[in-house]
Amino acid sequence: MFDAFILTREWKDAPRGVRLELWVASDIGPVKVIIDKQEAVFFVAQDELADVQDILGVTWRYAEVSMRSWDNRELVACYNRSQRRLRDGLRQLTSRGIQVWEGDIRPPERYLMERFIFAGIGFDAKPELQAKKFPVLQQPRCRPSEYKPKLNAISIDIETSFDARSLYSIAAVGDCDPIVFMVQVAEHQEAIETESIDSESGEATLLWFDSAAECLQAFFEWLNEQDPDVLMGWNVVQFDLWVLEQMCRRHGLRYAIGREGQEPSWRQANQGGHQFITVPGRIVLDGIELLKSAFYNFESFALGAVAAELLGKAKLIQSENRAEEITRQYKEEPIELAKYNIQDCQLVWDIFEKTELMDFALARSQLTGLSADKSGGSVAAFEYAYLPLLHRSGFVAPNLGELQSSVVSPGGYVMDSKPGLYEHVLVLDFKSLYPSIIRSFNIDPCAYWQSQHLSLADEDCVMGFNEARFAREHSLLPDIIAELWQERELAKSENNQPLSQAIKIIMNSFYGVLGSPGCRFFDPRVCSSITLRGHEILIATKHWIERAGYRVIYGDTDSVFVHLPEVSSNEEASSVGSELAQKLNQYWTERLQQDHRIKSYLEIEFETHFSRFFMPTIRGSELGSKKRYAGLVNRNGKEEMVFKGLENVRTDWTMLARTFQEELYRRVFLELPYRDYVEAKVKAVLAGEMDDQLTYRKRLRQELSDYRHNIPPHAQAASKRLERDGYLYKQGDWVSYVLTLNGPEPLEWVQEGRASSLDYGLYVERQLKPVADAILSMAGDSFDDIAASQMSLFH
Repeated sequence: MFDAFILTREWKDAPRGVRLELWVASDIGPVKVIIDKQEAVFFVAQDELADVQDILGVTWRYAEVSMRSWDNRELVACYNRSQRRLRDGLRQLTSRGIQVWEGDIRPPERYLMERFIFAGIGFDAKPELQAKKFPVLQQPRCRPSEYKPKLNAISIDIETSFDARSLYSIAAVGDCDPIVFMVQVAEHQEAIETESIDSESGEATLLWFDSAAECLQAFFEWLNEQDPDVLMGWNVVQFDLWVLEQMCRRHGLRYAIGREGQEPSWRQANQGGHQFITVPGRIVLDGIELLKSAFYNFESFALGAVAAELLGKAKLIQSENRAEEITRQYKEEPIELAKYNIQDCQLVWDIFEKTELMDFALARSQLTGLSADKSGGSVAAFEYAYLPLLHRSGFVAPNLGELQSSVVSPGGYVMDSKPGLYEHVLVLDFKSLYPSIIRSFNIDPCAYWQSQHLSLADEDCVMGFNEARFAREHSLLPDIIAELWQERELAKSENNQPLSQAIKIIMNSFYGVLGSPGCRFFDPRVCSSITLRGHEILIATKHWIERAGYRVIYGDTDSVFVHLPEVSSNEEASSVGSELAQKLNQYWTERLQQDHRIKSYLEIEFETHFSRFFMPTIRGSELGSKKRYAGLVNRNGKEEMVFKGLENVRTDWTMLARTFQEELYRRVFLELPYRDYVEAKVKAVLAGEMDDQLTYRKRLRQELSDYRHNIPPHAQAASKRLERDGYLYKQGDWVSYVLTLNGPEPLEWVQEGRASSLDYGLYVERQLKPVADAILSMAGDSFDDIAASQMSLFH
């Protein structure tokens, strides 16, 4: 017996059938696994088999199967020893109007998921040691495994010219000695091949090369000698690895970064130009993608910004024009550039360690069956877990868009808020509400189909919404969630934060998958049975709380905000919160049993107590806003401000507005004097003392040329820079700008001393006044009354 962890999986057509090639990590190191003689398969309706055979011919194998489509049609499996011929057959049939199911599933995923193999894999034999470098295991029998690998990883980073055509250096740190490969600088007189430099990663080796081609070749040879399981970096796929690929093409080199010197394969997203890479035998982990997948949120995902926030470290190059400084250092101070190159690698390595991103990626892979370096993939993860169970229930998966319905599924329920400035507000939160609803009410695509095909009576079903019913005895998804739920509780008890976070994200993504038109299981009747049940639960919870004598001032999807007007202390508020949560859980247990004869998995928690709480109005209206509030909480004996959806947490507001809001709200909440603070802040802005906090920053959501009517300020600033400097911002780029007496202008002009005078009055009117009036109106005060004297002096 032999256990391992799947690093990469690929397929190719071979003379004896489809060949699967897996690279796995194990206690004896990397192993190549070859599984030959596989057949590719899709399914067609039995009543169309004669037409299918006429079109495909006799080179296919046809077999009756005990499987049906979602609409209860009997099916036949069509097999071929070539995946490419299967794709050709798929096109032939669909072009003639013949329905085909599951023709889009890749052979490795088909093979592994049907055996319930996720990332850990076990074999019935040990690999054979070959004359070549890596052991090989051929035609093994495979089984699931919980094997947890210890992987070797290297963080890499490259430095290039601004146009990314000229290579300066390649650095690496991690499970290796720090090293830099640098192209010889023409102005560098000394013909040095190797030297040592001191860096933040310790003593590093610096290797010099006469040309980019020699540098690249040496790096590839070194990489294959080090043989890491994982390559990591910052934007490493979209920039570093992609640029290296282009350089290899220009220099006529093999891009040999995979195991056995194999070249990587690339795939491009249908939209946006995003690149995906598969490096045989190696996982590629991008820090930006992983942080986003783990729901980290930063104002900027630039390496310097993230390192400053997480590690408290600054990059060695702080210049506003980083590209020019990199080139200058390369030509004049190449040793300093080498240190900078190594530091970037080290920062990425330290961020991975600080956030346990590697553990998160491996845990996610073990849970989803997807490659550890696959970003996103919620739909694919759902299908990987669901399809093998669906097949054993006698169904194949529907095609994308096949489950048509006129029903429109609503989003989460958001109550109208009651704006005001409050003391003692509780937040009661349903723990993983949508997964809990799925478990409790047996909501599941297969259970929905079974209720129809088996003509079940109402008492044998759990009622949904929009005429959906779910068979009590034939569900799959509730069991999947139950298993994940149990694994998460275990992970939490063992303080395994990466695994717990990975499970939480996957579990909560299941409703999003079912509610997404990009999922083959999307059926509005099914997903509306989740959201509308959520509406019902939130409304009923509100009514129960109000019958208990308390006031609900807001609710959003899975949370209710409860005002306690009679409470006088934090301790009393916490006691009420715990009591409400306990009684509500008992209420829902009894109600679900009484109304539906089902067990309740709903669990409401007393999440937060705000000693002071502010719910604003919609700007320019007396109506309460939604998804926007601020509050004061006590955490470990320390008062902390919490902002949701307000200017303080929005990157499209200036730092001026955000810091002003935080301090003003703190003063109001703690009943401290605030008028002098507001007046002083206005005076400082008008005197030009806050210029470093007046920058706006916003992303272009479309190409600059597409902004034609009602052009927003950031697009105006970008257009001015294009017209005057020839600098073109692309869709997705961030634009930093300021407001001047001549309208919005790019920040770069300010830095270069070319900008017009700043419009300080406009900043006061647009950044300070809205922030202040939102809360001051609740305190019976106004910004104009406070700032009138300063504004009159300015004008």
